[in-house]
Amino acid sequence: MKTRTKAVVIGGGIAGCSTLYHLTQEGWTDVVLVERNELTSGTTWHSAAQVTNFGMNQTMVGLKTHSINLYKELAEDPDYPINYHHGDGGIRLANTQEQMQGYRHFASMARGMDVHFEVIDAEECARRHPLISTENLLGGLWDPLDGDIDPAQLCQALARRARKAGAEVYRNTPVTALTQHSDDTWTVHTEQGDIDCDVVVNAGGYRVNEVGAMTGVHHPVASMEHQYFLTEDIPAITEAGHRMPLLRCPISDYYCRQEKNGLLLGFYEQGCKTWGMDGIDPNFVNALCPDDLDRVTDVLEGAFARMPALMETGIRTVVNGPITYTIDGAPLVGPIPGKRNAFCIIGLRAGLGEGGGHGWLLAQQIVHGEACYDTWCIDPRRFTGHTNVELTALKAIEDYQNEFRFHFPHEHRPAGRPAKTTPLTPIMAAEGAEFTTVNGWERVDYIKPDPEFHPSLTFNFDEAFDCVAAEVANVQGNVGLCEVNGFNRIEITGKDRHAFLDRMICGTVTKRPGRVGLGYLLNDHGMIKAEATIANIPASDRGPDRVWYGSAAASEYHDMDWLRAHLDPAEDVQLRSLTNDQTIVVLAGPKARAVLSAAARGDWSAAAFPWLSLRECFIGYAPATVMAVSFSGELAYEIHVPNASLYAAYLALRTAGEAFGLQLFGARAVESMRMEKGFLHWKADLLTEFDPFETGLDRFVKLDKGDFIGRAALMGRVADGPRKKRVTLDIAATHAPARGGASLMQGDTVIGTITSGDWGHRVGRNLAYAFVDPLFSAEGTEMLLDLCGDLVPATVIPDAPYDPGFDRLHA
Repeated sequence: MKTRTKAVVIGGGIAGCSTLYHLTQEGWTDVVLVERNELTSGTTWHSAAQVTNFGMNQTMVGLKTHSINLYKELAEDPDYPINYHHGDGGIRLANTQEQMQGYRHFASMARGMDVHFEVIDAEECARRHPLISTENLLGGLWDPLDGDIDPAQLCQALARRARKAGAEVYRNTPVTALTQHSDDTWTVHTEQGDIDCDVVVNAGGYRVNEVGAMTGVHHPVASMEHQYFLTEDIPAITEAGHRMPLLRCPISDYYCRQEKNGLLLGFYEQGCKTWGMDGIDPNFVNALCPDDLDRVTDVLEGAFARMPALMETGIRTVVNGPITYTIDGAPLVGPIPGKRNAFCIIGLRAGLGEGGGHGWLLAQQIVHGEACYDTWCIDPRRFTGHTNVELTALKAIEDYQNEFRFHFPHEHRPAGRPAKTTPLTPIMAAEGAEFTTVNGWERVDYIKPDPEFHPSLTFNFDEAFDCVAAEVANVQGNVGLCEVNGFNRIEITGKDRHAFLDRMICGTVTKRPGRVGLGYLLNDHGMIKAEATIANIPASDRGPDRVWYGSAAASEYHDMDWLRAHLDPAEDVQLRSLTNDQTIVVLAGPKARAVLSAAARGDWSAAAFPWLSLRECFIGYAPATVMAVSFSGELAYEIHVPNASLYAAYLALRTAGEAFGLQLFGARAVESMRMEKGFLHWKADLLTEFDPFETGLDRFVKLDKGDFIGRAALMGRVADGPRKKRVTLDIAATHAPARGGASLMQGDTVIGTITSGDWGHRVGRNLAYAFVDPLFSAEGTEMLLDLCGDLVPATVIPDAPYDPGFDRLHA
């Protein structure tokens, strides 16, 4: 066995085998996989192994397409062919118009990845799958490339190709400990000896947290018992003359596919059961849980009603085994938070179907630092410290119970709520707030007109539209107050803090005391990595000269890891997270200055406290740091307050605001207003797939300022010219916004993809951001938006249609 290698992958299921193979494809051939038993002896061996193209976003569709193409290539390898039923087709059923509308959106989104779904009616569903009844059925989504694969053969084929490229696989080699050294390399201790390596990968399947504990990390992954059975032969299948399409049914919570001349039928019962919460037997290998068909009786009844032929056949085999879920149902593939040179590929509840793509994207991240797609939707750092075992289990149960029910826009499922709150959360609830969640934080979405107000789940504008319009109108004409909790805040101290930031940020770094600026961080490929507000706080009794680095709430772990990774030991720079210590209260509107002046001592006039100023003060008697910045496009102030004083500051502002008609507003109003101002959201419009020039951030880039991370790569990209350009669009529809991922068309050609969309209440226009082919980026260019199956005109307009001169910010 080797004693030194570049990377050690721990786990021999689909996740580990795919990662090992793809590392060799990316150029790392001195790599090793260690497996405690035999390959596929965990969850992989009993997987139902369905291979679909369906995904909730373009990254998921892209990685699944890679899986399908790879598996087809493996199946056709004359030296080692594997069993892959490619292109049987599959149907996701629906019995509501809202589900059908959602399928039309997903078809629009997939089209941009050159994946072609078809939305079909109930009769066509039955024609393609003759075993189903059309009772209580409206239609479904057809995936022509759906299929299934032999899990053991697939993993062996990947391992075989990896070995041929130079990788080594060590079976029956349990890992006993992991040690990280001062140079961030690792030693993997096994029962067969130690292996030193640069990188470790946790691909531990349902033993993920046994491996995680060796690195001092808990991963938000829980296992669920999952049952399926194999039927005896069904005559109608034998007589059909073709393989039956796969079926996924959100109506009755089951799926089925053909298995020989019978069916494999799997269940997602409401009375589901977690597994392994208190530890896993070391001898649980190639093993199953006891059968428990009583638990799935209700699901089985629904399956009988949909497929009457099931009542005329017997059960040949029952399988009940553990599968892993994360806290939001999507896998964790990427860097492990807080650790250097450590990655994971875990929580793959549909591992066989999409594992090829996950290993592909992970290998790119390990070797090149970034993948070809923005991988935030599967990034392990999208969750932070609130994701404990108990919360993860609650969310895993909820996701299991809703396996085939996609999330609607503005749908916030109840399990694990609330996870993170501030002293204002119950106050806002008493004021009638409806909440959304941001990285676990309960944040006001909008103020309800009455306690029984419950908008529909729809891809159209919902009944909260008028509530949001009223909040925006009050901010525009008067003054509003909004709580922004969970905002990522990193305090940077030390005499070299600005030199450090100058190296990290691609533009000018604000250095003047008491001033605030906006900057963008690039990755090594010259693409957008992060967006940060840089606030210079002069020394006071609250602390030394320091910088507050502020960014999106979801970026808490992501940005800290990036900054720490680039600290130079020779520099005097210290980083400290304040994210969970302070909360922002925003005052916005033309009367915001008057409210602030009534609540805090000092001169708050435009001359004394101009735009982009910063000042420490007291709101009433609550210590606060005020910044003259705005995400709404109106005169506004961010008031940063320690959580211990937050309620006191809130009361002072509400009291001061009584004379000026102050009202609350929420995140939906902010979303509408930022669209009107050309302001971008991280991981909606700011993506690692595009550079700052493609994103329209030219004014924030200073190529001549000296070296910064990503500069050399960006210079090369400038020479090559843009591949895409971000544009603002006016959508000719009043019933629905453009949803992220929707395709933009010229004839039959996809020329772009929507990243954000919302109604601009102040300009009275349906607005969207999109990345399009540069040939179609000029103002006035017309195209068609595939809006849930309807082709709607869209026109490129100037950015910031509301107050383009930014006069209102300086009022």
